[in-house]
Amino acid sequence: MDTSERLVESLERLGVERVFGYPGGRVIELFDDIPESTIELVRPRDEREASVMAEMHGRLTGTPGVLAGQGPWIGSLGLIGQMEARLASSPMVAITEASERGNYSTIAPYQQSRGDYGGLELPKILDAVTKEHWFPRTPTETIRSLQLAFKHAVAGRPGPTAVILDGNAITEEYPEDVLPPVWDEETQTRTWKAAPTARDVAAAVDALEAAERPVIISGNGVHASGAYDELQATAEAYDAAVVTSYLGKSTFPETHRLAGGVIGSFGHEGANQLVSEADVLLVVGCRMNPMDTNWQAPDFIRPDEQTIIHADIDPRNAGWVYPADVGLIGDAAESLRELTASGGNDNDWAADRAQTARESFYAPECDSDAAPILPQRAVKEIERVVDEDTIVTADSGNNRFWLLNYLQVPAVQTYYGSGGVGGMGWATPAAVSAALATDKHVIGVAGDGGFAMTMTSVETAVEHGVAPTFVVLNDTSLGMVRQMQHGPDDIAGVEFHDTDFTRVAEAFGAEGIRAETPGELGDALAEAKGADVPTVIDVRIDREQDMAETLQSSFYASVGGLHE
Repeated sequence: MDTSERLVESLERLGVERVFGYPGGRVIELFDDIPESTIELVRPRDEREASVMAEMHGRLTGTPGVLAGQGPWIGSLGLIGQMEARLASSPMVAITEASERGNYSTIAPYQQSRGDYGGLELPKILDAVTKEHWFPRTPTETIRSLQLAFKHAVAGRPGPTAVILDGNAITEEYPEDVLPPVWDEETQTRTWKAAPTARDVAAAVDALEAAERPVIISGNGVHASGAYDELQATAEAYDAAVVTSYLGKSTFPETHRLAGGVIGSFGHEGANQLVSEADVLLVVGCRMNPMDTNWQAPDFIRPDEQTIIHADIDPRNAGWVYPADVGLIGDAAESLRELTASGGNDNDWAADRAQTARESFYAPECDSDAAPILPQRAVKEIERVVDEDTIVTADSGNNRFWLLNYLQVPAVQTYYGSGGVGGMGWATPAAVSAALATDKHVIGVAGDGGFAMTMTSVETAVEHGVAPTFVVLNDTSLGMVRQMQHGPDDIAGVEFHDTDFTRVAEAFGAEGIRAETPGELGDALAEAKGADVPTVIDVRIDREQDMAETLQSSFYASVGGLHE
């Protein structure tokens, strides 16, 4: 068989169900063989959307999402999803190529990306983003490189990897006997879970058992590990309140008696206060980036006064931002399982304080019947249709922070946001990917700016027979940027033409509904949940509701605010 056929065979053996990509260059050979396989090809309108779909697939399933396309575009448009995968720890494999032209490669042919004189250097571009990349030059190297790409996408901290195909390495016949040998896919891609040492577990248990005000900060590492049951078991064993980072939202049910909400500069005031009051902090799978830590406000987390236990798959992260008293280095599920099995505690503080903290999920604006619709009320209308079989994807900008604060999720794996690199335009293709990967009802929420960037993903949903709901919180502007100006008319480029997204939806073969009142929005969401085709709801929101002013944490304000 040709090497391209053998590569598709490897993808099947690796359990790949779908490939997200766009044909071009040497990847055409790969696309030519996919229809004869069990793999579904999902071809959106460009590589940006394909990359986000692959990233979301990896984030949601824990298995690598596969992105395929021509080198110059995987190294440009397709970097959006790969950057998000790198910073959000999503397993992902990019299969691309160098647009190599054989004997002409040293004289600068069109789209050359091998790095020779006169061309682009795709390996150097991908090296800046991926965990690992390979540039095989023979058929056997191609297959082995693919296997290693899948292995390293999930080994340790998950992330994106890439294989760059080159000339004969994809078009030649695949040899039967090779040296060194190419092992079978299962053997070559096997990985093992790391676990913390018994000494470190014992130290962490001692601290948690002595705690009077224990709080767990749950980050995206809990999503990456799938450690949802282990997190809840640990919280209940030690009677610890649980708050989450932005990316950690929905690692813990926000209706649980120990749930305290989302921390950060635009998170819940109640959750931030919980962290500040804790005597012991157990940080699980969270890098503690500046937004999580209120830009290190002095009164928020105080290593001199609080005991910090930091559990992370990457030893560099434990104690990176704040000095840690104990480091639990290993997979989050393994660390939490050890803690639960080794001790326990109870107190009169956590449940009562968590209950008070959850009051931050509500504001009087959530009940407003005003038109245009207040964004707080819009989120509560979305909340009414969210159950344990729903997934919400959130874009960047104001919409994400309204959702983080007022969408109280009832179960794990019900909310995912663009917060790795935080690019706009993420929520819509991510919603399509989630709908393809699960049987759940999916709601993608974006502002009008972010939705317009990738709204052709609606057509992809129509083409593949899935029916997500797309909610466009429309203020005809780049709302977050506009509101963060220091004065009126301070920044150019923030106002948009008033686009009728209902007509756009209909042109793609979807349903389009315009909602101008809370009642209309509620009806539209209920109708969309049972629809057979995608629904785009163009929600006219009050553009004067100032997100930063409304949601800014008191700790964030104490360091001057607006560091973004």
